Amino acid sequence: MQQQPNVDGGPSRILVVDDDPTVAEVVAGYLDRAGYVVDRADDGPTALARAAAHRPDLVVLDLMLPGMDGLEVCRRMRGHGPVPVIMLTARGDEDDRILGLEVGADDYVTKPFSPRELVLRVESVLRRSRPAPSGQRLGAAGLAVDPEARRATKNDTELALTLREFDLLAFFLRNPGRAFAREDLMREVWGWDFGDLSTVTVHVRRLRGKIEDDPARPRLIQTVWGVGYRFDPTGTEEAS
Repeated sequence: MQQQPNVDGGPSRILVVDDDPTVAEVVAGYLDRAGYVVDRADDGPTALARAAAHRPDLVVLDLMLPGMDGLEVCRRMRGHGPVPVIMLTARGDEDDRILGLEVGADDYVTKPFSPRELVLRVESVLRRSRPAPSGQRLGAAGLAVDPEARRATKNDTELALTLREFDLLAFFLRNPGRAFAREDLMREVWGWDFGDLSTVTVHVRRLRGKIEDDPARPRLIQTVWGVGYRFDPTGTEEAS
């Protein structure tokens, strides 16, 4: 497993937030052996304090925390700037997973999970969060994306996009007019050959909410019934 350095070239800092000491110890141990600098917190307020003291490169965040749940922790952390988040959820709690994605989690892992798989997910998210070394600027329909700076604007107003929303928008801009199945988007944007396709659905809905003039009547990211989604740079209204 190849450890992903931070932007300064040093080891990436991971904040592990879980009130189960056994889970936190195992996760921290695997990440430490993979070469990461690991901070730990067992509740929301402590997590926010640790993040403020040492900004993490990624947060592994349990959804069910005492006092302040993971959703609120994620919201508050994101209020201080973008940070990749992998949410830990209980198996079968689909509604909770969707909520996690709705507040901007970049990935989720269901308990019980393989610590080795979690480390691979951490590496994948960190790899995709790094600026592209020489990414070509993209633009259409008033949207502009600078992959190297990881900055996106609409009509010169900066968009507050999560990691996956940014990657999804950049992918659509690189491939205008082509219809992609959710499986294709998961493979090309997330780098996964399998996974919960609702992840794609939620991210498309969130991205529409940030780039469409009327998200209820999307003109840019259109649903292709029976296939998936297509980006139309002309902004032609979707057929009802």
